[in-house]
Amino acid sequence: MSLNEALKFAHTHRSRFVDQLGDLVKIPSVSTDPDCRTDVSVAAGWVAGYLERIGVKNVELYPPETHPIVYGELLDAGPEAPTVLIYGHYDVQPAEPLDKWVSDPFSPTVRGENLYGRGASDMKGNVMASLYAVEAALSAGPLPVNVKFMIEGQEEIGSPQLADFMRTHKDMLAADFCLNPDTGMLAPDIPTITYSLRGLAYFELRIYGPENDLHSGVFGGAVHNPAQVLSELIAGMHNAKGRVTLPGFYDDVRPLSKEERRELARLPFTDEQIVKNAGVPRLWGERDFTPIERLGARPTLEVNGLLSGFTGKGAKTVLPAYAMAKISCRLVPDQDSAAIERMFKAYLEANAPDTVRWELDAMTHSPASLSDRESPWIRAMMTAQEAAWGVRPLFKREGGSVPMVSDVKKILGIESVNVGCGLPDDNFHGPNEKLHLPTFHTFVDALIHLLYELKK
Repeated sequence: MSLNEALKFAHTHRSRFVDQLGDLVKIPSVSTDPDCRTDVSVAAGWVAGYLERIGVKNVELYPPETHPIVYGELLDAGPEAPTVLIYGHYDVQPAEPLDKWVSDPFSPTVRGENLYGRGASDMKGNVMASLYAVEAALSAGPLPVNVKFMIEGQEEIGSPQLADFMRTHKDMLAADFCLNPDTGMLAPDIPTITYSLRGLAYFELRIYGPENDLHSGVFGGAVHNPAQVLSELIAGMHNAKGRVTLPGFYDDVRPLSKEERRELARLPFTDEQIVKNAGVPRLWGERDFTPIERLGARPTLEVNGLLSGFTGKGAKTVLPAYAMAKISCRLVPDQDSAAIERMFKAYLEANAPDTVRWELDAMTHSPASLSDRESPWIRAMMTAQEAAWGVRPLFKREGGSVPMVSDVKKILGIESVNVGCGLPDDNFHGPNEKLHLPTFHTFVDALIHLLYELKK
């Protein structure tokens, strides 16, 4: 009876839910902009106030000064009941370029089935879906499970305080699993669970030749060009089959099982769709793996930027003194970013000529994550999504990185259930970000189902 009452409450209050989400979206909580520091704190206070109004206890801001983490808890279900730690972030990306928006990014506007505004999808909508699910369950009586909240304000700038916060508050944050509604769905009618996220190793490679740019007519042919050396080194980082050539790069890559490959093959993406979405003539990559497997389940090495010599208008015949590349490796479970750095250096030591010198700086280390698809928490989420949407959810490996997930595993010792109601065309981080409201409301229903399913 309580489940039905909670669902009825949520359905009755859908209009109010959208209005209150709009109130949060109005706050320009852009964490990367110093001019928005006050707004970020206002958004934190708004979230904390909402938690208190629905009955969440021990609501605190850590630290209280700026960009705080909002914490709260409801532990009335007792020590025998499961405890879920709900994660989220209330900060958003900058809205520029403003001239590309149809409506003001911080004046949330409903057009058709969508709510438009910065942060509507990433991830204020998903944060509020979680809060609404808890509010609806509370309206029907005591929660069947214990709930803790950890809502931060620095995710869009790399969560610099979150890991330390978790380390210093491990006992307070103790839970059976983390609900992370910061991923998304493949389509409005395809509920999705993202069970794996790739890690990241990011580097800057610099090649130095002469002390200064030289006249290419006077020194060309006798002095090795750093831009040419860099180009040849980069070209050698993949072989003709699309595989990365850093020594040992694939040694720790966990093989995909036949069952997992079958599950990934269920994802509704064709090669033609990927070609269209990417805007390329044809796809490329490891020949022994499908494009879907390459996009989420295989490691990569990509050049993210190149710089050398004269790049202005007109002609300037120089032999550059310096060449630089930004290079990232997306890593899969069991790969270690520090080991990748050693492999990168070994490759350079073996292949860089002695006519130049090189430097390699590691800028980011972030491990991959892999959740157990057979865990009771993921099974409960599957049942909840199927109850809400009427179809079995799909499992997805995400090609990007969410460092929070690996930090939660490493520091708190718990796995994350990664879900969300964001859709591929929501334009998060871009102009005209939107939230598809029918999907949002169904996601609230799914999270209500989850709270009751966890008690079984």
